[in-house]
Amino acid sequence: MINWILPPKNSDVAKLIDCYWFLERPEETDSNPFPKLNPEPAGHLIITIPEQPYHYDIESDRLKGKGSHWLYPYSKTLQMDHSHGFAIIGVKFHVGALYLLNQEPQQSLADTIVLADLNLLFETEEINEIDLIELAKQDPQRLCTKLDEILLPWLSKAEEDKHYKLTTKALPLLAKTPIAQLGELLHCSQRTLERSFVRVTGFTLKQCQSMNRLEALITYLYQREETDIDWLTVAYEFGFSDQPHLIRYLKSTLGVTPGEYAKQRDLTIDIYGGIE
Repeated sequence: MINWILPPKNSDVAKLIDCYWFLERPEETDSNPFPKLNPEPAGHLIITIPEQPYHYDIESDRLKGKGSHWLYPYSKTLQMDHSHGFAIIGVKFHVGALYLLNQEPQQSLADTIVLADLNLLFETEEINEIDLIELAKQDPQRLCTKLDEILLPWLSKAEEDKHYKLTTKALPLLAKTPIAQLGELLHCSQRTLERSFVRVTGFTLKQCQSMNRLEALITYLYQREETDIDWLTVAYEFGFSDQPHLIRYLKSTLGVTPGEYAKQRDLTIDIYGGIE
């Protein structure tokens, strides 16, 4: 498995794009053929060759197709089919950025995969996915520069409104601030904050906070050996009232118990090119 993650080089692009990433899986490899993605409030544009198939399983639904596509913010664990070789480039947006780009992730689009015509999206006829994939393999830094050039005209059309500004103020506070206190802290009513947040992200404050906590929890578990994990300590560390509460949370979110997850370690953290 070959992968890398790099930030945009252009500061204006970086206002809306978190990072670029690349993942290549040769046909003959012993990596997990069906890894999972934990819930993610940020959207991704997946760039690949037109004939490259993709499969995402969300609970009982299978979303599949070929070529470049949008992986919209998702509140449910996704299982991917990596049983065959592939090479993909990812563009990860900041949470809420798609709202400014007329790619608004309303609830109807959350947990959804949508085909993406890059030339139509960026209003150009010069984008060749095969060339971009080859550049990703040979020179990641040059690819980042190329993607900056492609994306900048499109991103420059974004205009921040009051809903986006309020949401971006709330996002960094979710980690350590009780949701009920956010409205007062941001000098607005809680109802106003909730409405703006859902409008921009497609999720409630509680949903987004839960996704962030899950990512931190999974990262914590991934970095430790199964025998070194004290589940009671983990429960208190991540704000659960007791160990049974933690067990119910992971079972409902990931579909497995903490012990089962510790054995499987089959979640990919954050994006394809993250922890596997």
